[in-house]
Order: sequence, then structure tokens, then C-alpha cells
Amino acid sequence: MASEDRLTVAVTYDESRGYVGSAPELRQPAVALSLGGLRRKVEIAMLPDEVVVLLSLDRTARLERDRRRLTGRPRRGLAGTSP
Repeated sequence: MASEDRLTVAVTYDESRGYVGSAPELRQPAVALSLGGLRRKVEIAMLPDEVVVLLSLDRTARLERDRRRLTGRPRRGLAGTSP
């Protein structure tokens, strides 16, 4: 199994662009509308290296993540209940 390096990405949120991640190893900041999308963009930018991406959210990004969790799309119900 290949060893994987860790890459810590500092993340902030900008209303006009979405989540913005930056790290010294990235040529330019990565921008995405979701944290999952941001993680994928960083992983692609780091190819062919295989890295474990750690997102370090600042206050603005944490607040946006929490807001989306509370007001986002409805989640599926538990097994045996209607969605």
C-alpha cells in the first residue's frame, strides 16, 4: 500500500464564489460550491500524488456549513419511515 501524505487546506467562504481553499502546495486557490466538491478539486489538483486532504475551516466557512446543515435539503428518513 502506498504511503499517503496529508495536505491541510485552509478554507473560507465567499458568498460570490463559494468555498475557497488554499494551501502552499496548490498553484492557485480551489473554489467550489460545496465542501465535498472542494475536496475533490484539491485531490485532482494534487495528482499524481495521492494525498489525504484535511479541510481546516475558518469561522465563516464553519458558519456556512452549519447553516446548510440546518436549512439544506431534507434528509432521508430512517428505515421504515417515509422520506
